[in-house]
Parts: sequence; structure tokens; C-alpha cells
Amino acid sequence: MKIVSGRTGSPHVTSQQFRQMLEGIIGQGSYIITSGENLKPELSSNNLLKIRSGMMAHHGCISCVDIGTYDEVTLTNGSQGMKRIDLIVNRYTRNAETEVENCSWKVIQGKPVASNPAVPAYTSGNLQNGDLVDECPAFEVHYDGINVTEVKSLLSVTDGLSGLSSNLVNVKNELTNISNKLTALSDSINNLGSTKTVKLANKSSSNGVATYTDYVTLPSAGSYVIYCNATMSGTPTSGVSNLGIQVNSVDGTGGFHSVGSCSHNGFAIDLNGFYVLTTKVSNEKIRLRLYQNGGYAETWKNISVYYKKIL
Repeated sequence: MKIVSGRTGSPHVTSQQFRQMLEGIIGQGSYIITSGENLKPELSSNNLLKIRSGMMAHHGCISCVDIGTYDEVTLTNGSQGMKRIDLIVNRYTRNAETEVENCSWKVIQGKPVASNPAVPAYTSGNLQNGDLVDECPAFEVHYDGINVTEVKSLLSVTDGLSGLSSNLVNVKNELTNISNKLTALSDSINNLGSTKTVKLANKSSSNGVATYTDYVTLPSAGSYVIYCNATMSGTPTSGVSNLGIQVNSVDGTGGFHSVGSCSHNGFAIDLNGFYVLTTKVSNEKIRLRLYQNGGYAETWKNISVYYKKIL
């Protein structure tokens, strides 16, 4: 262990140590740091790109275009009738003998093709691991024939600490609003009233004939979650049994909505299911439809309707 941010009597802080600190603050990736004109690209001609002032972080290494200035990057002509993508990288180098480090723009020219041009390869290193070359892709230059059609920035711009603080405040406010809405929704649901249970009389059914229970009246217009249940007491060995809800007025003549169906398997069948109903009228009536296809006459028991108004 050694001290970095302290006096030792001789120069001792290295560029690698400084980059380690920046990686902990900014991150280990590649970013444009909010500064100047954020390295905005400006196409002067098909052969010249200006990169406005700003700063970039790449693996903890900070490089910049001074405020009030710009860099010029020379572009190579496109090819008539061909498409191409060139890559502009921020190229880090370190001289193995002198240990001198440098950053500069470099254009990596892509291959001209008739269609679907590919982005050219670059040197993907990590200067913090000792690599002598570490290239950071910053811009793509797209050609269609001899013309540049797009200059695409590849790096995101960091907000800085003040922007981060503001974003955190906004996130906190949004979370507070969501929490308040969830609380209000929970209160609204709880205030809608408890679940109502209506037990209905047993019914007998025979093969191929629908059997209906008495009507259950819903108290007011609105939306309801309806749960119904019915048990066949016998043990049919073939066919299918079905349980459904029939609505009196919403569907005109009374639409049928299946909520449960089961093939006979030699055991008593317990059918149940949910249905969401929205009615615009008060005193809406619903009833259960019991249907048996196959087997002998059976008795349906434990017939119940549970409903809860939700809106």
C-alpha cells in the first residue's frame, strides 16, 4: 500500500493512479464529459470534419479539444456508386521506451461496397492493463457515393454531478408520485366494499340439456369481478361438463360466457372460474348455466356466486 494524495518528498503520482481515481468517479467505459460543445461533429465538406470543443473519458484517460477551438479531421473521398462507413477513433498510444502517452484522432477507412457497408475494425485495448494502443470509437462517417450522408456520434454525454443530482431528485419525485397513486388505488379498491357471496340451490342436469340457476342481482352499474363454483356430485365416465355465466341485459338476449370446463374422468367434477363484467345498468342480473354432455342425470351442488365491484 502507498499514499497517492499526499506529500512524499518527491513526485510520485502516476497517470495510471490518476486514471484509477477517475474510473471510480466517472466509470471504466467511454464517455463525453459535459464540457464546452461536447465534441460536437460539424461537417465542413465531404473531405473535412470539424470536432468542436469538449472532453472525453476512455478507460479513465481524459483527453480534450480546448474550449474556443476545434480539431479538423481530413476525410477521404467516397467512391461513385458505392457505400462506405469510416470510423473516427480517439487513439491512445504509449511509447514503450520513453513512456510518453498521447491521444489523437485517427480515421479508419471502411471497405467500399454496393450495399450494406460494414464498420471497419479497430484496436480494442485497455491502456490501464498496459496496452500500448487503445482506440475508442467516437464517430461513424457514412458515405453514399461521393457524398457524406451522416456523421454519427457513438458516445453518450455524461450529465456531471449537478445533472446527476437533479436527475436523482426527479426520480425521487416520480417514485413519490407512483407511491401516492398506488396508495390511492389501494384505498379506492378497499372502499369499494367487501366480496358478496350468494349460495344457490342444487340443480339436476341431464345429458345435452342446459340447466340454469336462479338469477343473482348486482346492486349497481359498474365493473365486477365474478367468481362462480359448482360441483357435480356423481361420477360420470364420459362426456364434458361446462360452467358458464349468462348475463341478462348487457348482451341483449343473454350472452353466455364459459368460465370452466372439464372432461369426465370417473370423479366428481368441481368447476369454477372468473369473469369480469361491466354493466351500465343498475340491478343487472346474472345466472349460472350448467351443462352436461354425456353420462347420466346428475345433481349439481355447492353452487355459489362471489362478486366484488372494482370500478
